[in-house]
Amino acid sequence: MGLFSRKDKAARATKPSLSTSQSNASLKSGTSSLQSPAATTTHLQILNRTSGGTSGPGTPLTPFSPAHHMPKMDLPKPPDPQLDPASYLRSLPAVRERCKIVTDKALRNDLKHFDVDMEKFGDVITFVANIIKRDYDAPFASIPPHGRHQHFAVGGRDRIAHLLSTFPENVDNTEKCKRMIDLFLVSVLLDAGAGTHWSYKSTENGRIYRRSEGIAVASLEMFKTGLFSGNKSNRLQVDKEGLSQLTVEKLAQGFQSKPGSEMAGLDGRCQLLVRLSKALDEKKDLFGEDGRPGNMLDHILSHPSTQASSMLIVPITVLWSVLMDGLGPIWPASRTAINGVSLGDAWPCNSMPQVAHSQSSPTFAPFPNTSGQSNGVAPWESILPFHKLTQWLTYSLMQPMQSIMKIHFAGQELLTGLPEYRNGGLFIDLGVLTLKKADEERGLRHYNEYCQRTGVRAVEVAPMFEPGDDVIVEWRGVTVGFLDRLCSELNSVLRTELAGNELSLAQVLEAGSWKSGREIAEVSRPNTKEPPILIDSDGTVF
Repeated sequence: MGLFSRKDKAARATKPSLSTSQSNASLKSGTSSLQSPAATTTHLQILNRTSGGTSGPGTPLTPFSPAHHMPKMDLPKPPDPQLDPASYLRSLPAVRERCKIVTDKALRNDLKHFDVDMEKFGDVITFVANIIKRDYDAPFASIPPHGRHQHFAVGGRDRIAHLLSTFPENVDNTEKCKRMIDLFLVSVLLDAGAGTHWSYKSTENGRIYRRSEGIAVASLEMFKTGLFSGNKSNRLQVDKEGLSQLTVEKLAQGFQSKPGSEMAGLDGRCQLLVRLSKALDEKKDLFGEDGRPGNMLDHILSHPSTQASSMLIVPITVLWSVLMDGLGPIWPASRTAINGVSLGDAWPCNSMPQVAHSQSSPTFAPFPNTSGQSNGVAPWESILPFHKLTQWLTYSLMQPMQSIMKIHFAGQELLTGLPEYRNGGLFIDLGVLTLKKADEERGLRHYNEYCQRTGVRAVEVAPMFEPGDDVIVEWRGVTVGFLDRLCSELNSVLRTELAGNELSLAQVLEAGSWKSGREIAEVSRPNTKEPPILIDSDGTVF
């Protein structure tokens, strides 16, 4: 069967998910059998090779679709960066606006660390379009928006619908939604790169899962045991008390992390959740006295901007503020700060405008408390914000709120593509981006040092960098801009099949770029299936 001739398309075999009754879906989702191309194989030949597909298309879908004709809602403008640069860089619009600067340089082939061949961008469009057509029927309306829910449904089992069906009748929709917010939030925060060697054996069916799907199943099974709950009367929740009692040993046991199958960055993940317990306690106005993530639903529903006439409409900025303000304290203190305010997933980038005589090093120290500027460039202008995990949370937490509470979120178009290694790796593996020689050699030295330090056996060697390295920051910035371009081009190429519809960026992420990045990685590096550039992760970025 050819790579683009898969028969079990999702639109023909899916059942509603996040329902209050158990799904009867019996979908098939096989593991990849992609084969490594010969050294002389071109990327266009890879597009036409015969091989099996990867898991993913046979997963239940979210039944709720946002209304096409929502009342007009004016969204607040982002803060003025000249007056409040920290708040601006923490805003959602800043991600796309700042990444555009790096993307424009990429289009001119003027990046610091990558050579750019835009003639290869057509190969990316063709590859992703064929993946979408392989797995979904036109006009592709059945493609769900990108979110954590699909990972819980790996192997065609709608685990979320099954979990919801087990709740007693006295658990109302509000409480059901709160429990799903609890689960999804912790699961997403744990979803950094798992590493090459880690796998998880489900206690439900004995099957082996890896990577994001494995983390999803593992976190769900930990949730069901009450690992994250400090409430003896309800183990199916996440709260500050339960999280405060987490240890690396408990998390390692939950993830089945052991020699030969070790979870990467486990200590960082544990520290992240322990810091989350403190943030939940500090932000009682958002998370209640019991410090529970799901209590953000009360805040969102009662927010002055929320409209509740014929339908519930919430500005995306309300959810964004809850996540940015409420979860701000969980990010490592060593991250970028300006004027004493931590910016989270935002990093200095040498491809951005630079203050004279203050070039940042790859491992950047936080900006001093200054708002001065030099040569017309303010210090904040060299920072590139991504907020990838917060955006991943936003995409994911909207799913239960939409499906269970029928909330419509206005302004979803402000969300960007996720700058992580699957989406970014797609553009490297298909030749649009090529790491420059000096950076490649530096990354290979880092990988060699990493292998010596950790005892990892180098199976398929690739350059490795830390998350804050200028190579990684530039790569992520370009990825955001290229994903917007990819979405636009796909809608043009698939115009006939779309029949007047249009793919959203969230649908392109779900059915196209992320999946394509994974599949081309399996072709290019069949032994490890890792991306073309490796991240020496601390468990809090990827």
